[in-house]
Amino acid sequence: MDDERAPSPEETLRVIEEQSAATTRWLYGDPLLLYVPWGVAWVLGFTALFLHYGLDGRSYAPISQMQAVGVLMAAQLLAGGIAALGFVRLNKVLRGDSNARGTMFGYAWFAGFALMTVLCNRITPHLPPQESGLLWAGSSLMLVAALQMAGGAVFLNWPMFFFGAYVGAVNALGVLLGAGWHALLTAVLLGGGFIAVGVVLRRCS
Repeated sequence: MDDERAPSPEETLRVIEEQSAATTRWLYGDPLLLYVPWGVAWVLGFTALFLHYGLDGRSYAPISQMQAVGVLMAAQLLAGGIAALGFVRLNKVLRGDSNARGTMFGYAWFAGFALMTVLCNRITPHLPPQESGLLWAGSSLMLVAALQMAGGAVFLNWPMFFFGAYVGAVNALGVLLGAGWHALLTAVLLGGGFIAVGVVLRRCS
């Protein structure tokens, strides 16, 4: 008899909320896979760069620029792999125009970073090591900010759009203040921010 009992309004509401949350995660991806890995990578990598640069031109730890960049690159490769898993899971459930937009958006990231690498490689030999590091970091975060905002517009995702604007503002401030400050602000405000956004969006969904 219990199996035939009509669900109460509270049970019906709970089922609707659970299904709505699951649908949101399918449509926009799992925030824990798309945001948190990048946040952790930036906290680790840019903290290593901050310890190398310091705020007054003197290193705070015996770590070379290449070692710090190595930490950042290794962490970003791992984060990129985890995020790619999230995008692959997302693309499997999208069809039609949404799938096409997602595919083109993915190509835009690849093309953008490829062009940025060409540009930075061309200019780097003409700059001091600290300024060349700032060029690479500032250019990559500028691209992240622009593509986050573009993605928010394409997918009508306001949190994604506003967070892209936040990345752009922090990046611009850091570039104006110099390499040490840029690394510190990126590690704390952007790395920590990405972790916080991933956790909050997951809880809200």
